[in-house]
Amino acid sequence: MKPSRELLVLVLAAGLGTRMKSSISKVLHKLNGKPMISHVLETTDKLKPAKTLIVAGRHNMRELKAMFPDREIALQGNPLGTAHAVLCGVKRLNDFSGDLLVLNGDTPLITAETIKGFISRHRRARNHLSIISFMASDPTGYGRIIRDRRKTPILIREEKDASPSEREIREVNSGVYLIKGDALGLLKRIKKNPLKGEYYLTDILELAHLKGYRCGVYPLGVEEEFLGINTKEELLRAQRLLRQRIVMKWVERDVAFIDEERVYISADAVIGPGTTIYPGVHIEGKTSIGKGCVIYPNVRIADSQIGDGVQLKDSSVIESALIDSDVVVGPFARVRPGSVIKKSARIGNFVEIKASVIGEGTKAQHLSYIGDAEVGEDVNVGAGTITCNYDGEKKHKTIIEKGVFIGSDTQFVAPVRIGRCSYIGAGSTITEDVPEFSLALSRVRQKNLKNWVKKRKKTRKGC
Repeated sequence: MKPSRELLVLVLAAGLGTRMKSSISKVLHKLNGKPMISHVLETTDKLKPAKTLIVAGRHNMRELKAMFPDREIALQGNPLGTAHAVLCGVKRLNDFSGDLLVLNGDTPLITAETIKGFISRHRRARNHLSIISFMASDPTGYGRIIRDRRKTPILIREEKDASPSEREIREVNSGVYLIKGDALGLLKRIKKNPLKGEYYLTDILELAHLKGYRCGVYPLGVEEEFLGINTKEELLRAQRLLRQRIVMKWVERDVAFIDEERVYISADAVIGPGTTIYPGVHIEGKTSIGKGCVIYPNVRIADSQIGDGVQLKDSSVIESALIDSDVVVGPFARVRPGSVIKKSARIGNFVEIKASVIGEGTKAQHLSYIGDAEVGEDVNVGAGTITCNYDGEKKHKTIIEKGVFIGSDTQFVAPVRIGRCSYIGAGSTITEDVPEFSLALSRVRQKNLKNWVKKRKKTRKGC
């Protein structure tokens, strides 16, 4: 769909959500790592509307403004129903004459494809009012779509007002509306419900029909798209459905899952074809993973870029890092924010990399910490190597040039530079720069005291 200057979006987010039994506003409960209303907004942004407006309540206005500082938000001061909420938003539109899309901030599973199809039908039919319906497997609690003998939609009957035969109807209201600008005046004609004391947007269909407006109710999408989240149980169900949807999208794009029910993938993540993902993997934020990778069990990747042919072995953590192609990380490794691991490098078990560049072909295979460092190509980092980058006040940098061989149990006290192709003897503490092609040692000479053990008052058993 091309960008439309005639489409405005109104997201209703003022509901109290008392059934959630939480101090957190309902629409701000997280679903797959982000607030449920964020899923709705990201979906409607794909429609490229001229404007998107959120209607908030007094209880969540501050939170929504803080979370979405660039969004326009209208206040529904008193919770007087859905029609009143739409009126609070319409007051900000100034003689709008296009199409107003109204939907709820607690329906995060609706897809842009379904809405685009809905808009196309509405415009082809030149409707004043259109509503998405769906066929509910269990219509309990939903407003039923009532049609006349010609199948023309004439009203929405709430369950409490429905007759026994009407309660058998499975076509129900989704809560998604398209209202043409010149029909918005109907909102002011909606009467207060005498039982609830609220103004219901569902009444607009009957008013539009009686006025002779062209109306359409279209069964679109699948039932799960219109799941409204009002309880913690429904939140968990929506989370499962979203996770399944994301997994199946990547299965169709040649990503293999060993156990598809035990992975967690952000909706913003991108995964290349031929990649295999084991159970327990978490792929969070805007992570991108290349082609032909293997992500082993219990790996967590957040907001990182992973190249082609990478192996991330068991129980490793990658955060805000860039990993080039053909790299192997883990098992039990941690790559912290700001790190760059270049092509064909090896980061092994219990190795931690922080805000460092690891050069092409470099190997740090065992029990090391490399922080605030630049490590060149083809460096061998021995087991137990650490960069002492913090002096208690400031962080300092270690530079290790290409081809350096570092013996085990070495400490680099930054700031320090190690010249290319030099060797560092095992057990050394390096406090000064090392020239290229040099051997650096800082060991104390070994001293053996003969028969020292026999002279002790206490000796170990068996000695």
